[in-house]
Amino acid sequence: MKIVRIIARLNVGGPARHVTWLTEHLRPPEFESVLIAGTVPVGEEDMSYLARSAGLEPIYIAEMSRELSPKDGVVLWKLFNLLRRERPDIVHTHTAKAGTIGRIASLAYKISRPRKGAVKIVHTFHGHVFHSYYSPLKTKLFLLIERFLARFATDKIIAISEQQRSEILEMFRIGRATQFEVIPLGIDLDALLAAEHDREKIRAAIGLADDEIAVGFVGRLTEIKNVPMLLEAADVYSKLSSSDLPKLRFVIAGDGHMRRELEAEVTKRGLGEIVTFIGNRTDIAGVYSAIDIVALTSLNEGTPLSLIEGMAAGKPFMATSVGGVVDLLGQQLESGEGFKVFSHGASCASNDAGGFAAGLLYLARNEKLRTSMAREGRRFARENYSMDRLVNDIKGLYRRLADSTLDA
Repeated sequence: MKIVRIIARLNVGGPARHVTWLTEHLRPPEFESVLIAGTVPVGEEDMSYLARSAGLEPIYIAEMSRELSPKDGVVLWKLFNLLRRERPDIVHTHTAKAGTIGRIASLAYKISRPRKGAVKIVHTFHGHVFHSYYSPLKTKLFLLIERFLARFATDKIIAISEQQRSEILEMFRIGRATQFEVIPLGIDLDALLAAEHDREKIRAAIGLADDEIAVGFVGRLTEIKNVPMLLEAADVYSKLSSSDLPKLRFVIAGDGHMRRELEAEVTKRGLGEIVTFIGNRTDIAGVYSAIDIVALTSLNEGTPLSLIEGMAAGKPFMATSVGGVVDLLGQQLESGEGFKVFSHGASCASNDAGGFAAGLLYLARNEKLRTSMAREGRRFARENYSMDRLVNDIKGLYRRLADSTLDA
């Protein structure tokens, strides 16, 4: 079974790792996989090293970018010709831009094939751009495009959480219920566990003191991640005065076009002693081992990989209650002022820096609770988000699609 997988770019983030892992694991004798990607623009960190380390050789289309562009016609033509050359059984697109242009090219290829139904088209929503990304007018345009693609150019739609499926299908009215499959993310759990013995060494390298509780953000420094809210929460903490105040240190791992702006904000607020930027790291498992609480302040999320990786590494989290975050929280235990406590972490409303700071302090002051969250979160991650489970779920979907082609 030949699979052509298409993604807009292999930049830092969960989707790039996801497509690399699937391409790596779906190999002969049963599968043959081809990965097609656009190029990473200036200002974004490139994760194509992951593909190289996995022994993969993606096909790169230089003109394929994240935004709408006059070059999209060229991309469409190149994708169509690549599909004619590769002759896939399944085309699987990932992320919004690749999902749009990749499915249009796939539909054209499907129509050009003489045997009806011979090519199946699958799209994975890693997140969605239907709020907090673009203007209302542009968002409406994207919704119209997605509804058209779901109806005419998609056999299966993969949501990575139940919450995301509900939003896309019921709130935004994209696709039919029978088109949807919920297939959660999968991660390399063993690597995260193996890094724990490096905790003290990595903490020393970052400059963390033994008595500091490290609050770690891991991700791209872009608007949707709302890192200014994390800095505002750090500012709220810095203005508190109490004899029993825990010593928090905010560690920001990642890069992006907002980094200079965020660093300037740290200087402006006088937070240099408690906020540290460490940039992108290839030893991401080591970063999780060094921190104590994972922080996520996003305005919109599919299923945040940083929270799953944090749980797998035995770390509780504090997060805004957006998108697929609600599927990760676990059982509610109690409520505080501006935040709620669950069995795997705590959450607050989007853009509530005060609630976020209060939730962080509550976790910091309750070591026993953090230990319980770490245990329950690690168990939850191992049971639901292993790499083997992801690969087996995708294989099962592809086999069912192949069987339906034979039946047709």
